[in-house]
Amino acid sequence: MVRNSTKMTKFYHKRGEGQVMLLGQYNYNVDAKGRVFVPAKLKDDLGEVFVLAKGMDPCIAIYSQEMWEAYVSKLSAIPEMKARNIRRFVFSTAVEASTDAQGRVVLSQPLREYAKLEKEVTIIGVGDHAEIWNSEVYNDSMNTESVDDMVKTLMEFGF
Repeated sequence: MVRNSTKMTKFYHKRGEGQVMLLGQYNYNVDAKGRVFVPAKLKDDLGEVFVLAKGMDPCIAIYSQEMWEAYVSKLSAIPEMKARNIRRFVFSTAVEASTDAQGRVVLSQPLREYAKLEKEVTIIGVGDHAEIWNSEVYNDSMNTESVDDMVKTLMEFGF
């Protein structure tokens, strides 16, 4: 198991008391049974049972039950004709999950295939949820050019 020195942390966002923000990065390996270790801090923030679903990028999104309900509520607000395929995309492989006694979660085969998870994975906090990425794909997505684009976008919005 490979671990990055950066840790997931939790803090309470100013907009709402008790609102969890998931931050940080961990690197692990998926074992032969499709399991990956969930950092204790992340597990504490997500709760006993959480939801694994396809992310909008090629990754697995991890939601607390509270954040999943908010996500589903937003999806439900989209008119049926526009949202049918989105709902199929999201719900068809979403699963409720929990960790075993060793702190690992089983990643379903369809989710692993979607995110191209084979061995090395990167788990990142992205505010209201976390994501599990193929480490190589994640690192490629964070190249210098894309960082420059992100900086330009932030500057456009006054950051």
